[in-house]
Amino acid sequence: MNRFDFLRPTGLTEAIAEGGKPGSAYLAGGTNLVDLMKIGVSRPERLVDISRLPGLDRIDWLEDGSVRIGALVRNADLAYDIRFASAFPAVAEALLSGASAQLRNAATLGGNLMQRNRCAYFQDGASACNRRVPGSGCDALHGENRLHAVLGWSENCIATHPSDVCVPLVALDAVVEIEGPQGPREIALDALHRLPGDTPELENALLPGELIVGLRLPAEAKAFAAKARYLKLRERMSYAFAVVSAAAMLTVEDGRIREARLALGAVAAKPWRARAAEASLIGALPDTEAFAGAAALALAEAKPSGANEFKIELARRILVRALTLAMEGTPAVMPALPASPFSTHTGDRHVA
Repeated sequence: MNRFDFLRPTGLTEAIAEGGKPGSAYLAGGTNLVDLMKIGVSRPERLVDISRLPGLDRIDWLEDGSVRIGALVRNADLAYDIRFASAFPAVAEALLSGASAQLRNAATLGGNLMQRNRCAYFQDGASACNRRVPGSGCDALHGENRLHAVLGWSENCIATHPSDVCVPLVALDAVVEIEGPQGPREIALDALHRLPGDTPELENALLPGELIVGLRLPAEAKAFAAKARYLKLRERMSYAFAVVSAAAMLTVEDGRIREARLALGAVAAKPWRARAAEASLIGALPDTEAFAGAAALALAEAKPSGANEFKIELARRILVRALTLAMEGTPAVMPALPASPFSTHTGDRHVA
């Protein structure tokens, strides 16, 4: 780990001013950044500690029915907030499926949105990685790549975005609130993360010095609370990143689907919103045939980036499973192992 200066500003204005200086990085829970610093992948010259900034650790229910979540709200606190989990159960399920209880107690929502990919070649300083060193190449293309992208990848990068919670948040049209040297602005979460293209080093749409200060879910997102699920397939039953994941949310009227929200995780460099698949379900009977058709549309443009063709079929199947379980209704009690397609409704509480 390199030597660095450590600053702890007392207000947002001071934090933005310090974070805009060259070589600076913002530090909140540190569950991703500190790990990257330890292995030498991230080498900031200045750490700007924002973990004690006032007002960013609140969940605010606004007059228009929307909810604003401060960037410093801890994952565990958000998942176990009864009002929030009741309104957005798929988001709570995704939060509880990530990492361990200890990490959820430290990790923040803003940090989760900004976490970087877990590609082994990105994390290995001796390997070629265009995200880490632009123009150096991508060793993952001809290396161990069975868990890499099947949508939106390029020859320059085949990494996937690792977040669980971003998947249902993208499906629910979440909006990110940003502060920076040029003032405040907002951006759809779906536009925050970039696909690699020719510039994989540009991982997101934030400008230098900008800081995520909150995230807002619109009032209409609560309409999906009764039929919403997040499922995650992983190589071990807990404490693992997704091989593939899916968020599915439905509203049904007179026996037919009125509206659908679908997103996939671990298939691309960003959470993948399946809008064509959503549109195909409107007015359809909520049956296996309709769900299979939607899943086929969601993966219509998928192609292997290496030894990972199996992920395409897995993604189709988990999306059908997520839709089927969403149609059955949101569980009254969170499964003992949230987000697992294999868990049963035991009534056990997943304790943070």
